[in-house]
This record gives sequence, C-alpha cells and structure tokens, in this order.
Amino acid sequence: MEIDIQKLIFEFVGGLGIFLLGIKFMGEGLQKTAGDRLRDILDKFTSNPFLGVLAGIIVTILIQSSSGTTVLTVGLVNAGFMTLRQAIGVIMGANIGTTVTAFIIGVDLGEYALPIIAVGCFMIFFFNNQKVTSIGQTIFGFGALFFGLDLMSSGMSPLRSLEAFQDLTTSMSTNPILGVVIGTLFTVIVQSSSATIGILQGLFSEGAIELKAAVPVLFGDNIGTTITAVLASLGASVAARRAAYVHVFFNLIGTTIFLILLGWFTQYVMFLQGQFNLNAEMTIAFAHGSFNIANTIIQFPFIGALAWLVTKIIPGEDVTIEYKPKHLDPIFIQQSSTLALDQAKAEVIRMGEYASQGLEETNQYLLTQNQKHSETAMQIEGALNNLDRKITDYLVEISAGSLSEFESAKHTALMDSVRDIERIGDHFENIIELIDYKISNKVYLTEEAQEDLNNMFDLTILTVKQAVGSLDKMDREEALAVVQKEDQIDKMERNYRKKHIIRMNEGLCNGSAGIVFVDIISNLERIGDHSVNIAEEVLGE
Repeated sequence: MEIDIQKLIFEFVGGLGIFLLGIKFMGEGLQKTAGDRLRDILDKFTSNPFLGVLAGIIVTILIQSSSGTTVLTVGLVNAGFMTLRQAIGVIMGANIGTTVTAFIIGVDLGEYALPIIAVGCFMIFFFNNQKVTSIGQTIFGFGALFFGLDLMSSGMSPLRSLEAFQDLTTSMSTNPILGVVIGTLFTVIVQSSSATIGILQGLFSEGAIELKAAVPVLFGDNIGTTITAVLASLGASVAARRAAYVHVFFNLIGTTIFLILLGWFTQYVMFLQGQFNLNAEMTIAFAHGSFNIANTIIQFPFIGALAWLVTKIIPGEDVTIEYKPKHLDPIFIQQSSTLALDQAKAEVIRMGEYASQGLEETNQYLLTQNQKHSETAMQIEGALNNLDRKITDYLVEISAGSLSEFESAKHTALMDSVRDIERIGDHFENIIELIDYKISNKVYLTEEAQEDLNNMFDLTILTVKQAVGSLDKMDREEALAVVQKEDQIDKMERNYRKKHIIRMNEGLCNGSAGIVFVDIISNLERIGDHSVNIAEEVLGE
C-alpha cells in the first residue's frame, strides 16, 4: 500500500507540474503568435462594460489565465488607462474566458498527447522562424496539458478505494460549503483555477467524486483564483485595489447565488450531460462555463453597484499616474495650428512635471529603500514613454499642415523638449536599477557619500523643475538660471567623483560602492544636461 501511495503522490504531483507547464507554454505561445498587443486590446476595446467583457474573454483565451488578465487589468487601472467600471467588465469577461481551458480538456486527446508534444518540440528546435517557433510552443503546451492530465488521472484513480477520500466526498455532498472551501484553498495553493478544474475533471472521470460534490468545489476554484490579483494589487493605487477586490466580490456573490440554487443547477448539468451525451470532463466544463456565463449575465446590470460597493469597502482618494494625454484633442489640428501647438505644449509641461515627480520618488527610494517609491517612479517612467509617443504623433500631425515661421520654431522646440523629458525618465530608471543593485548586494555607502548624493539630487530636481517652468512661461531669466545650475551640477559631479576616489583609496568604500556612486552622479549629470537643453529652447539657442 505504501508503494501505491508513493506512486499516487508522484504521478499526481508530476502530472500537475507538467499540466501547469503546458498551460504556461500554451499561453505564451498564443501571446507570441497573436502578437503581444494584449495591453492595447484592453486599452482600446473597453469604452463600455460590454466591450470590456469581450476584451476580457479574448485576452484570457490568449494568455490562458483569468488571474493574468485581472493582474493586467489591475495594472492598467493603476496606470490610469482604465476606469473601475471598465475594469469590472474585463474581469467578468476573464471569468468566462478561463472556461475555454476546461472545454479543451473535455476533448479527450490524452492518447495523442506524446505525438502532439513531439510535433511542438520539432517546431521549436528545427525552425528559426519566430512565428513557427511560437506555434510550436503553443502545440507543445497543448500536448503537455493532456499528458499532465493523463498522469494526474492515473495517479488519482486509486482514490476511489480510499475510505478517507470516500468520507470526504460524502461530506462535500451533504455540506456544499466544505466543497467551496476545499476548492478555494487548493486554487490558492496551486495559483491556477484551470489546474484545479482539470484535477476535478480527472476525479469526476475516474468516478472518485459525484457531481453534487464536484459543483461546490468548482465554485471554490473560481474564488481561489481571485487571490493572485489581490496580491498583485498590494501597494498599488486605491483604484487598482478596488479592481482586484471586485474580482473577489464577483465570484463570492456568484457562489452564494448558485449555492442557494445548487439542487437546480446540478439537475441542469445532469440534463446537459444526458441530452448531449457528454463525457465526464466535458460535463464539468459545461458546469464551469454555465456558472461563469450565468454569473456575468446576472451581475452585469449591477456593475455600478459593484463599483459603489468596493468604493465603500476600500475608501480613500484615488491618486493614479495618468498614462493618457489630457490635452491632445485632434479637433484643434483641423481648426488652428496655433491652438493645437498650445495644447501640445500643455501636455509637454504636464510630462515635465511628471519627470520631476519621478526624480523626487527616485530620491525617496534612495533615502528610505521603500519599494513603494520605486514602483511609483517606474509607473511615472511608463507614463513618460507613453506621453512621448502620443505627443510626438500629435506634433507630427500638426506639421502636416502649413505653419508660420514662429509656429515652426515652437513646433521644433516642443519636439526637442519631449525627447529631453523622456530621456530624464530613462536616467532616473537607470538610478532605480542602481539602487536595486545596492540593496540586493548590500552595498554600503558612507555618510559622506550619501550626503553628496542628497545634495546633487536636490540641485538636479530643482533644475528640472526650473527648466519645465521656464518652458511653461517662456521665461528667459528662469532659463538662464537653469544654465547656471547645470554648470553647478557639472562641477559637483567632477568634485564628488574625485572625493569618492579618495574614499576608495583610503579603504572607506569598496569597488561596488564606487560603481554605484559614480553611476548615480553620472546619471544625475546627464539629467542636468537634458534640463539645460529644454532651457536653451526657451533662450532660442
């Protein structure tokens, strides 16, 4: 019996591992095959909740993970790309999209799993074409999914004869809440509802569990998958946390409704099984699909109420980094190039304010080593990259029309300033990576070195703010002050570099500390250069 238990555990755990690997490879292959534009799909096709549901279904089918879609959605809400109401639609769609994996499992291809894996491997290893390799990765994942399921099924088949397991399934039949709890906990551990539903399909096909006991476990699987998004939202904005908790409430409310209707729902699934002569795996797939589609239909009219509920439960003013431009209305390009340039300038100033905010957050990260400041700075850097593209595209559209000499000069100044501001973001991103290196490798900086960095940060932040202010008001005096400050930054960088070399020679700092210190002040000096470039646009140089 010991050998049987060992075989059961090994086959089950090994099969689960191969199954999870299969889902991962299949999802990654599909993403690469379709082109990695999932963020764009969610961004563009969520203008109303119904389109949000469709976007959620499509993206979840592509990445084979409702948790992944929800985490992506939380990120977009955190970045200001998406409102909470739009996110709720996507989350509902993600729950429907994740049922596709169960339907794939329902098609019994277990005996062809190994040749499918072989085809996928040949395509991965013997072709240099990226498209063919991506398709091969999808096929390999598809085969691994079925091979893993087969291993799990053979591992689980002896469970039918285990008295303890029989007692557990009997308890779940009489106490559905126990089934929900088991399904939730197991999905939290495995971090994949597709895997736990695959296991449920295997148990049901082996006759180890009755439908009445399996359905509550299925409900619990849907609750368990929400934990990933909740973990991803920790430390994120208020809106992002609300989006994550909507996923939890959506599945909790759905489970509560269907537990009340459990007898009716079980009879409905049994009717489908008999009517369409479904195999065991496909019966669970239809139960899973029916639950999520019906849950979405029931709760869709109450998206506003769900948004209100999570807003009450998670209070606080929402502060997000807005990725999207606020001033770039295409209508101004058609009406007046002067007005359009004014709008573009307003957006450039907003971008410049973000750059100085990102630099401040980077400084705070250096001082406190609090990850929150690093995350905020990186969000700002992402916003700068997006605004750079949007503003540049807008300015290119403006240049297609006829511009006066004055307008042409202003247009060039804005194009150059956008590039300089975006580069400031790249430099503080470099500094964040250096601070990460400093923390992970326990690099020690002396108090004197830390003070030098603080002084240079303070002056650089002030210079960036002054440069953006001079562009905003077209103030020559402010611009001249920026040129002077940049000269101070250059002298400071040379002076601090020499001082640090002396500290290293005296043995106060090691080589790693030297690299971190010199690279940080070098990046700050480059930020000063980009600030003076902006000021020179004001001075007309």
